[in-house]
Parts: sequence; structure tokens; C-alpha cells
Amino acid sequence: MSGSRSTLPAADLARVVVFAAFIAVLGLFPGFGGVAGVPIVLQNVGPIIAGAILGWKLGTASVALLLALTAIGLPLLSGGRGGLAPFVGPSAGFLVGWLLSALVTGLIVQRARTRTLPVLLVACLAGLLADYLIGMPVVGLVVGDLWAGIVQSLVFVPGDLIKVVLAAIIATLVHRALPDLLPPSTREPQVR
Repeated sequence: MSGSRSTLPAADLARVVVFAAFIAVLGLFPGFGGVAGVPIVLQNVGPIIAGAILGWKLGTASVALLLALTAIGLPLLSGGRGGLAPFVGPSAGFLVGWLLSALVTGLIVQRARTRTLPVLLVACLAGLLADYLIGMPVVGLVVGDLWAGIVQSLVFVPGDLIKVVLAAIIATLVHRALPDLLPPSTREPQVR
């Protein structure tokens, strides 16, 4: 189809908007504690769930929408934060990491032959690690010592592992109820 413009179908657009709103709602639960100005929040599981349920493309789009709305000033982050400040502070790496988190989780889910709990656990854990890959070094930059930032960020691990398990269970239930929500794995042979 050369020359045709690819558009997002209405149903996909609705999914993106709904999941962006879902991630925003998770921000209603206040953050607490944390390190170097990065609070422990429930909201960081939203991108993982979005990727696990919607796949990489729509999951990442929902996170991008949320972050864009936040950047223009809507108070959609935990604690009612919005505007550009969260993107230049200690949380910046984790916020940008949400995009990678949804992308990695969604890619694994879409490429998997089955969408069972063990597969979804691996996908969600990989999504969390992707977020840490960007977030922890930024905390290190803020505190002035990369290694110290990584070590201090370990405070997030126990709670995040619980969130990963819950995300995988939720995604498993959704995929069991709606088995055709995502296209079949790209690894499956194409019948022509």
C-alpha cells in the first residue's frame, strides 16, 4: 500500500486513551518514602500492565500520551505532579523508562507463543528491569554517584516485584478472557 497513510483505528485509539487514563488513576495513590526525591508509587506498574495487555505499540502509545499530557501541565503523576519539573528532576529517568518498560513488556508478550502466567511474569519483570535501566542511573546522577544511586534505588525492588506479579496475574486473566486482544505471535508460521 504505497502512498496510503497508516491511521490508528478508533478501537485502538480508545484503548490507548483508556490505558493512559488508567495509568493516571494509579497516580491518585500518593507516593511515599523513596530515595533522592523519587517516591515509591503504584503508578509505575501502569506501563507494565499497558504493555502486557495492549502489546508494544499501543502500550507505548498510552504511556507516551500520559507523559505528553503531564509535560503540558496536567497533574497526572503521583502526588499531583505535572509540567516539565518531573522530567528534569530525580524521577526523570524512571518516567522516560516507562516508555521502554511498556515497549519491552509488549514485545515479549506479542512474540510469545502463549500468553500464560509464566510468560507474562517474564515479560513484566523485563519491563521493570527496562525501567530500572534508565531510572537508576539518573538517580545516580542526581546524588552525584552512579553506584550510590543504584544502591539507593534498590529500596524500590521489593514493592516492584509484588507489582510485577500482580501485573502478570491481571494480564493473564485479561488474555484468558480476551484471547484475540492481540494478534497471534509473530513467531507462528504464516499460512498463505
